[in-house]
Amino acid sequence: MTKRAPIRNSVPIPSVIAQNAGNEPWVPVALAPSPKQQASLIVVAQITGNRTMAGTLSDALVRKIRVSNRFDDADIEALKTLPIQRREVRAREVIVRDGQRATQCCLVADGFVFRSKSTPDGQRQILSLHVPGEIPDLQSLHLGVMDHDLIALTSCTLGFIPHDTLKRMNAAFPNIAAALWRETLIDASIFREWILNVGRRTGVQRMAHLLSEIRRRLEAIGRTSGETFRLPITQAELGDCLALSTVHVNRVLQELRSEGLIEIDRAAFNLLDRERLEEYGQFDPSYLHLSPSA
Repeated sequence: MTKRAPIRNSVPIPSVIAQNAGNEPWVPVALAPSPKQQASLIVVAQITGNRTMAGTLSDALVRKIRVSNRFDDADIEALKTLPIQRREVRAREVIVRDGQRATQCCLVADGFVFRSKSTPDGQRQILSLHVPGEIPDLQSLHLGVMDHDLIALTSCTLGFIPHDTLKRMNAAFPNIAAALWRETLIDASIFREWILNVGRRTGVQRMAHLLSEIRRRLEAIGRTSGETFRLPITQAELGDCLALSTVHVNRVLQELRSEGLIEIDRAAFNLLDRERLEEYGQFDPSYLHLSPSA
């Protein structure tokens, strides 16, 4: 692991919610709702927002959350009309800091973010990587204080959703509430696999497993080209994900290259023999739960 690099100031949590095109209070509208759905169609928040901007951000959320959940038309419309505040952040910028009290959840619309914890002497462990469409700090909806840092790995487009809005939507739309709960359970499943990966696999296996996982997660949201995906990450950051030194990371990547398993061109990773790489890393994608029935 590397010592924690200096990080920029936290991104201020936006207090202004985006406005919709008609400047009307946000009301989720069902498409041909059933009587039960009609009963759920309440005003979720008396907040104005920019529908076009929010819609663009919510597309990433809808695309990702539909991978592992089933929704009806009313649920999708509610998600698409969420008031979301857009914000651009720079690579390695802190989004939410350990110990901070968040009032909004952060949606990753584009780019990559990670969660991490550090020891008092600055030794950092990256706990998870997050892809577009994920809400990595969803637990802040019910936990008052952040117990880790949320940091942009790359330059990112983020969307901030007020906690109050999410809570009211969850009350109005049980399917969405269940889906967000399921997303946190999948998050926990990935955590468990990362603990096993760091604790019981060799350095080469750890790297093979991580690359296999990221490709599968990006493929599910349409962000791969064949066996190639982009992941702008340094060797030091890979080391922080895998509890390896930078020297060890370099050696591991060279070994995977020499075995004809991967090819790296700047930020592009090409899995030359995906099946063999997955076997090498003991990768079983079942823990990702990449279908509503999984």
